[in-house]
Amino acid sequence: MQASALYTPLDIRGQIALVTGASSGFGEAIAWRLAEAGCKLIITARRLDRLQQLQQQLVEKYQVAVHVAQLDMRDLDAVAQLPASLPEEFQEVDILVNNAGLALSLSSVADHDIEDAKTMIETNFLSVVVLTREVVKGMMARNRGHIVNMSSIAGIEAYKGGGLYCGSKHALEAYTTATRHELVGTNIRVTSIQPGAAKTEFSIVRFKGDVTRADSVYEGLDPLTAPDIADNVMYALTRPVHVQIAEMLVFCSSQASAITIARPKAESKQ
Repeated sequence: MQASALYTPLDIRGQIALVTGASSGFGEAIAWRLAEAGCKLIITARRLDRLQQLQQQLVEKYQVAVHVAQLDMRDLDAVAQLPASLPEEFQEVDILVNNAGLALSLSSVADHDIEDAKTMIETNFLSVVVLTREVVKGMMARNRGHIVNMSSIAGIEAYKGGGLYCGSKHALEAYTTATRHELVGTNIRVTSIQPGAAKTEFSIVRFKGDVTRADSVYEGLDPLTAPDIADNVMYALTRPVHVQIAEMLVFCSSQASAITIARPKAESKQ
């Protein structure tokens, strides 16, 4: 964050940051901002080609060290083994951004797909529990660090058709709050970022490749973008060490809740 003559943000240059789900969307945008800030990066995702492309771009642009790790967050054993498998220069993780997550469908209580449920719970919640467990051990030993969990308005409000996704994000919110309670008194900060309507690949994944249906979610809106949310993450990370941003709920200007959304562009066409 740009320094002010009246307030000095924290300089995170040289810190080691681990970002999951970094091949697109929020994760990719966060990786860009962290590289710009001078962090050493560990980026993970399933799509190795996208990670390697991002690695090359970040190194060329900012001359920072970037380690790539192909990782499926549903493989909880692999998630648990990641921290110990990192090269020595990347092992002391200062910043953990648990970003990987997804929604699948808007199914009703009467026809939930159990495989979809398992995918969301394992990706959005259990993988965070496992990875945080392994990374926080080192943070506690060094008495420093920052854990950022990428949640959602769905972690605060439940809505029709969102039982599975909202359930996974509510669990993440409870876990994040409990983690903050457990780490109080240490120099480890814990932040939950809770975006509202943000246009990324999220809806395309939710509707299993149906681009038309995915685009309809944002019709008439100026939705949030991945760089908007990356900026929120950077704000939390760069506050002075005595400041802990516990939660950040972020809407676009046309949104007031999970279901209260005005669509001024669509209305202007009528």
